Amino acid sequence: MIPSGVFAAPDFSLVGKFDFSSFTKLGVAATILWIFSIMLSDFFDTMGTLIGVGGQAGYLDRDGNLPDVKKPLIVDSLAAVAGGVVSSSSATTYIESGAGVGVGGRTGWVGVIVALLFFAAMPFSPVFGVVPANATAPALIIVGFLMMRTLTEGEGRAEHEDGKEKPFSGIDFSDISVGLPAVLIMTLMPLSYSITNGIGAGFVAYTVIRLAQGKARDVSWMMYLATVGFVIYFAFPLIRHVFNLA
Repeated sequence: MIPSGVFAAPDFSLVGKFDFSSFTKLGVAATILWIFSIMLSDFFDTMGTLIGVGGQAGYLDRDGNLPDVKKPLIVDSLAAVAGGVVSSSSATTYIESGAGVGVGGRTGWVGVIVALLFFAAMPFSPVFGVVPANATAPALIIVGFLMMRTLTEGEGRAEHEDGKEKPFSGIDFSDISVGLPAVLIMTLMPLSYSITNGIGAGFVAYTVIRLAQGKARDVSWMMYLATVGFVIYFAFPLIRHVFNLA
């Protein structure tokens, strides 16, 4: 739609508008579950993006970990707090960052420059609002394709549990406890429009499969804890309905 004007003053009326009435309207238990589900969504959206974009940028080590991951997590946490202070959507690391990496961005200056450009564009929001959201789809599809290249990293041959050498890539699909959760993650993320849902399904599937294989000791306590958290996260809509929490 053609905008009625070119300029529009940003609306700062909600800045600093805190509301804790959910504790009285929903109850303490429901509010805590609500906060917990939002925390899971934010945290695993961030971790999924850090690993995906970090792999695309070549920052992951040989074990697939992002060195010194605490720094981006702290920045992301502070950004989420800042988003809450101004009553906006949660400011979190997301997959669009891969677009910057795809054109050569490798340092934090990319984020700084983009932030300054967004700040300068704020008065011109009616003009930029003409561009539909689905116009970004082709760019994100290409970014996703580039990120899928990390699955071929480490191609070669490795000794499997049965003592035989088998070809492997970034994901060992010969092991059902690894391959099946990976398929669930890659499938559910686009179908549910949520990185968190995909990662959660993968966590739960991995833990259940390991238990069924009689390899409970191979699952770390943190994985068990995350699995329980995701079970609560997925069950929260049912819990809310059964107990009339909202």
